[in-house]
Amino acid sequence: MLILSKTRREIRMIVLQVLCESDIVSHDAKDVLARVVSEQSVRVEESKFAYQLVQNVLENIPEIDNIIEEYATAWPISQMPIVDKNLLRMAIAEMQFGIDVPQGVVVNEVVEIAKIFGSESSPGFINGVLGSLLDR
Repeated sequence: MLILSKTRREIRMIVLQVLCESDIVSHDAKDVLARVVSEQSVRVEESKFAYQLVQNVLENIPEIDNIIEEYATAWPISQMPIVDKNLLRMAIAEMQFGIDVPQGVVVNEVVEIAKIFGSESSPGFINGVLGSLLDR
């Protein structure tokens, strides 16, 4: 079987899928990630980024959600669209908890992913929240 290389954006989309499934139906995120990585034939080197990102989100959800609530004051996290919430969690985990990627790149990536998977207002909302976080 030919295993094609995935971009970081594609890996982030996989992580979003995993976080949303885990959030919606309470499946274990690590089990979901293992299944999706296998189904999509993700290379071992690339899956390390996905596992690290999922782990960073899971280990830091309370702190991440506090950050989201601090910067998204108009939207209680319990009422936030699932895609927006998980894109924000993913971005904040990547920016705050040790994955070595420039913060501006992370913001641009999740805004682009929001254009694909979110609502019409998702990209602007996510950009605004993360922009405020970066400006602090």
